[in-house]
Amino acid sequence: MLVIALVAVYLVLAFAVLDKKPMGSTCQGVDINIMDSANSAFINSKDVLGLLKQKKLYPKGMKMEGIYCKDMESILQQNPLIERAECYKTPKNRVTVNIYQRIPILRVMANNGEDYFIDSNGKIMPNGHWPSQLVVATGYINKKYAKRHLTPFAKYLQEDEFWNNQIEQINVTSTGELEMVPRVGEHIVFLGKPFLIKEKLARLKTFYEKGLNVAGWNKYSRISLEFNNQVICTKKEQ
Repeated sequence: MLVIALVAVYLVLAFAVLDKKPMGSTCQGVDINIMDSANSAFINSKDVLGLLKQKKLYPKGMKMEGIYCKDMESILQQNPLIERAECYKTPKNRVTVNIYQRIPILRVMANNGEDYFIDSNGKIMPNGHWPSQLVVATGYINKKYAKRHLTPFAKYLQEDEFWNNQIEQINVTSTGELEMVPRVGEHIVFLGKPFLIKEKLARLKTFYEKGLNVAGWNKYSRISLEFNNQVICTKKEQ
C-alpha cells in the first residue's frame, strides 16, 4: 500500500510540473482573427494591432504572466466598430485575439436632421464607409422608434435575399406608419402601423409573383397592405 501511495504522489507531482508553464517565458506573437470578415470587413488586423499598441497592451515580447487578457478585451471593446473581443493565451506562448464586428444594417436620415447608422442590436454606430446598398430610413424617426421598430424590420429585410435586394428605402410618416420604396417597380408600398411586418411582406411577395408579374411592375403607383388579408392597389394616372 505504501508503494502505491508513493507512486500516486509521484504521478501527481509529475503532472503538476509538466502542466506548469516556465516562469519568465515571453510572448512570441499575436494571432488576430476577424471572425466575420468574409461578409463584412470594417476593421482589420492592422487596426486591432494599432489599438493595442496605442494603449501599450501589445503583448509580443512581454512576460506571459504580465499579460492581462481582460484588459485587452476591455480596450478593444471600446472601439465603436467592435461588438465583442475575446483574448486568451495559448500553450505556445502566443496570444489569440478574436474580434466580432458591429454590423450596420440600416442608415437613418430623419427629418429632424439626425443622420446615423444602426447595428443589428439596435445600437447607434458612427458614420463611416458603410456599404452603399444599406436600406435608408427617412421621415419622422426618433431613436426610440428606430430601435423598437426599424431595427427588427431592417434585420428581417437583410436576412431575406429577396427583400434585401428589393427594398432600398423605408419612410416613416408623421403618424408613425411605414412606407417602402422598392428598387424594382415604380410604386410605393404602404405597410401601415409597424406590426405584423413578416405577414405583410409575405402577402406582398405573393402579389408580386402572381399579380405584378402578369399585370406589369409599373402599373400601380401605390400598393397598400395596411389591412389584414388584403392588397389594395392604386393605378397610375395615365
